[in-house]
Amino acid sequence: MRHIRGRLTPDYPMAKLTWFQVGGPAELLFQPEDEEDLAAFLAALPAEIPIMVVGVGSNLLVRDGGVKGVVIRLAARGFGSVERIGENRLKVGAAMPDKRLAAAALDAGLAGFHFYHGIPGAIGGALRMNAGANGVETTDRVVEVVAYDRQGKRHVLSHADMGYAYRHSDAPSDYIFTHAVFEGPEGDPAAIQAAMDEVQTHRETVQPIREKTGGSTFKNPDGTSAWKCVDAAGCRGLIVGDAQMSEMHCNFMINRGEATGHDLETLGETVRRRVRDGQGIELHWEIKRIGRFEPGREVAPFLDGQ
Repeated sequence: MRHIRGRLTPDYPMAKLTWFQVGGPAELLFQPEDEEDLAAFLAALPAEIPIMVVGVGSNLLVRDGGVKGVVIRLAARGFGSVERIGENRLKVGAAMPDKRLAAAALDAGLAGFHFYHGIPGAIGGALRMNAGANGVETTDRVVEVVAYDRQGKRHVLSHADMGYAYRHSDAPSDYIFTHAVFEGPEGDPAAIQAAMDEVQTHRETVQPIREKTGGSTFKNPDGTSAWKCVDAAGCRGLIVGDAQMSEMHCNFMINRGEATGHDLETLGETVRRRVRDGQGIELHWEIKRIGRFEPGREVAPFLDGQ
């Protein structure tokens, strides 16, 4: 690895990288300088060493036993730029926060990106999970995505290759997205700004944005909203340890101060069980959970599947 220019840090505390501020250490954290550096690292890394990619940590729960292998985090310096290409397109780095993409689209006079103003994540995660809000999804704006596989080979994926569905893409799970091309129609800057302001006002009014949270905990089931299921199960405000389902928006988990990954995952699985038992509905996690449990503190899923 002597030819690698990026930063390699052993035993990095993952709690520093997540909005929940919980989780054990990563055996090794790698922050590449640029795409070339990332490709070189992947090509040199032995195949048996597992890799996990993280973004800004807004939709991530790291378990208390830490993460085995290498955690890769793309830094803003090498992967956070935006460039206008053509009249209606933007080339955007995977490390750019969603909110900054909304602002860049406003500056470029491109409509249809306002929904990103209210999503607390980065573009890499949005590409992976087809992030969306306010009736618009990532799939509506993506033209193509550049990614690197486990061997460091570069791939260009078309919109069709991404295989988007609700909060899901069919892109290979070992692909690391580095940038993407987005497209939107020309719009009136005043109207775009108004749409962004509406998104921000709604978010501040109904979501616990000033708490240690991870965004929406569960995906919406067919025909209803996850928060309605949680509320009907009597889980608004439910507490496990120092973790709580928010009183403001009960599909948000919050760390009240000293919660552990065990507290948060136990809370989520308790809610899933109560919704299943009372309503016959299976809630599925939207928050990504990674890492190992501490020995003797495993959290078994209350439902089949994840």
